[in-house]
Amino acid sequence: MSKIETLVATLDAQINKAVNKIEELKQANLSIQQELQSTQKQLQNQKQLTAEWEEKYEALKVANTILGSDDSKRETKLKINALIREIDYCIAELSQ
Repeated sequence: MSKIETLVATLDAQINKAVNKIEELKQANLSIQQELQSTQKQLQNQKQLTAEWEEKYEALKVANTILGSDDSKRETKLKINALIREIDYCIAELSQ
């Protein structure tokens, strides 16, 4: 075999190795992207669950202040006033 044929054969082998490595990296990249999408969905679900629990907690706090002691009456009155202002604002917006 001549020197050029040896170089061509070596170059061909290296190109095949590079092509195979590129394919492996594409597969790894695809796998990582799928894992990322899955993780992002889980994160979104966790955020939604957290928001739901925070909403429930706030509702429970309001209920406890309404049923609660004299200490929480002031907080209850403030919350009711805030809700009334919000309702008034909504009514005003609907009236326009």
